[in-house]
Amino acid sequence: MYLCRLYLYAVGTELTPIMRLVILDDYALASEWAAKYICNRIIQYNPGPDKYFTLGLPTGSTPFGCYKKLIEYHKRGDLSFKYVKTFNMDEYVGLPRDHPESYHSYMWNNFFKHVDIDPNNAHILDGNAADLQAECEEFERKIQEADGIELFVGGIGPDGHIAFNEPGSSLVSRTRLKTLAMDTILANAKYFDGDLSKVPTMALTVGVGTVMDAREVMILITGAHKAFALYKAIEEGVNHMWTVSAFQQHPRTIFVCDEDATLELRVKTVKYFKGIMHVHNKLVEPLHSMKN
Repeated sequence: MYLCRLYLYAVGTELTPIMRLVILDDYALASEWAAKYICNRIIQYNPGPDKYFTLGLPTGSTPFGCYKKLIEYHKRGDLSFKYVKTFNMDEYVGLPRDHPESYHSYMWNNFFKHVDIDPNNAHILDGNAADLQAECEEFERKIQEADGIELFVGGIGPDGHIAFNEPGSSLVSRTRLKTLAMDTILANAKYFDGDLSKVPTMALTVGVGTVMDAREVMILITGAHKAFALYKAIEEGVNHMWTVSAFQQHPRTIFVCDEDATLELRVKTVKYFKGIMHVHNKLVEPLHSMKN
């Protein structure tokens, strides 16, 4: 009975839409909370050969700690990805798949190769496809074929963009080819030895609408440099110049952040959500492990 109540709260129903802000002390604790939540959601779903759990995934520095924890849970036998299908948010155009900065490389080196996921179930956009438009359309079709995304995990940039849906992107956009803004190119230069000429200028990305279609969304926001974006995401109205703000209107959104990311929020906002952390922490209490 307890697990049933926990599941309904965690997953929600059409009658109980809810947005949560989960505030942890630091990056490590925020990463651990997010990983425990993902773990519990997969276990509660009880996936099998006829019922796969579908998980949307991001890249970048923010989810790295979460992935490390998920690998830890898998290696100690608490979590299996055998019946999990994943769909990544984005990929650079024109960057070789085996390039160390491609999102293919990121995902395989930092996550997939350390768990028991079937490579055929790990879907990443192909930035070298002969027909990029067809690649985007096929990605959307595969998501639909998998019965949609159960939980889409995302990160954001300091300007509030999610995936490569930069300021000005449509809030009903679908997976598409996107020209990257100069701010994004400059921010990514650190991954390419500071050489702007090496930084991809285009990417394939899921749309805001693609992520909004997921049954649940969890957005990871850490660091003081993301504080203004978090403020725009939850304390002001929906605005296509801050695409993360669209998720105010999603029926089940969880923002997971550290203390530094709350620096621009109103004191009463932080106090309110900290006051219900005892409720949020019930969502990550240990459950029985999955059976392989």
